[in-house]
Amino acid sequence: MGWSWQYLTGEGVVVAELPDFSMATEFPTQSDAETWIGEVWPTLLEAGIEQVLLLEEDRIVYGPMGLRPAN
Repeated sequence: MGWSWQYLTGEGVVVAELPDFSMATEFPTQSDAETWIGEVWPTLLEAGIEQVLLLEEDRIVYGPMGLRPAN
């Protein structure tokens, strides 16, 4: 089973044009996926991605989760 992120705008629309580093990134475990998003979320925000969904294969595990820090 693979774990991956789906990238969304602030309005919840799937982002079709992804930054090169995020293209079809699949992870072997949920922990690996969460560690990765914890490292790259600022770069995703800069690319216009505001929210993410964590997927296990085609199943939504959680989200949408906003990438902006809480105030």
